[in-house]
Amino acid sequence: MGASQLHSRRRFLMGNRQIEPVVRPPWTPSETEFLDQCRRCNDCVTACETGLLKKGSGGYPEADFSQSGCLFCDACNDACTHNVIQKSDLPAWHLKAAISDQCLAKNGVHCRTCQESCEPQAIHFKLQPGGIALPTLDTERCTGCGECIAPCPINTITMTSYIPRKNTLMEQTL
Repeated sequence: MGASQLHSRRRFLMGNRQIEPVVRPPWTPSETEFLDQCRRCNDCVTACETGLLKKGSGGYPEADFSQSGCLFCDACNDACTHNVIQKSDLPAWHLKAAISDQCLAKNGVHCRTCQESCEPQAIHFKLQPGGIALPTLDTERCTGCGECIAPCPINTITMTSYIPRKNTLMEQTL
């Protein structure tokens, strides 16, 4: 039985419970290919310099942005002896940050923590007449590193999967 069949079996046995989408290490193939190819050695987890990669469900590596983001340092790629992680010129993944309406600044409280932690400077604050500056996200500059997530004092930033489709974007919150 292949890994993807085992994973499907697990989903069947869990019933209709909502299963959260999982973010795999950067530069990995589709979920089905990943599950078939990954040997769960967790060398990429051990090599991850920021602690972003964790041993997840079924022993497969997952990205956990709650503590840190990705530096795109290639350590996971270098550690993967099974060639499941293969760095290329393509983006590491199709992820972008998303700031919810629960954001402190969007609710009248001065906060710019996400902007301060955003190295590609994809998050800016725009002054509003008579009010607090509101965050704006430049999705073209956002690398999907997730460095803005952990510092957010009230956890209002999530990673969103953007799948390009004929000049439009399909959004799925992770």
